Amino acid sequence: MAERYSSFEPKGTRWLLQRLTAAFLVVVLAFHFMLLHFVNHAAEVTFMGTQMRMQQPGYLITMIAFGLTATFHGVNGVYNALVNQGLDGTGKTAVKYVLVFAGLLLAVQIVRLALVMAGVSFT
Repeated sequence: MAERYSSFEPKGTRWLLQRLTAAFLVVVLAFHFMLLHFVNHAAEVTFMGTQMRMQQPGYLITMIAFGLTATFHGVNGVYNALVNQGLDGTGKTAVKYVLVFAGLLLAVQIVRLALVMAGVSFT
């Protein structure tokens, strides 16, 4: 039988964070589908309605947390998938820093977009 290999240390911090972020994403995604596909049907979702929802502090915080969690979960998952495929040495280091940089840029854009949708001006 083949050996199981994972770049995650069993029960390590990155292993735990990947599972916690997955659980959070499932819950918030269920909330999203319920609110925007069953309570309000997709045809009823408008830009103005999105702005109104984003002005509610609880919704704004939830959406920012959703975006940041998804970013971490995705970047961490891609990095570990590449390591599991045998990436090592200089390539591993380069990929790590590129993913961290891309993740940080995406995180900044997520927060900026959410705040603009909530009516915060940056001028």
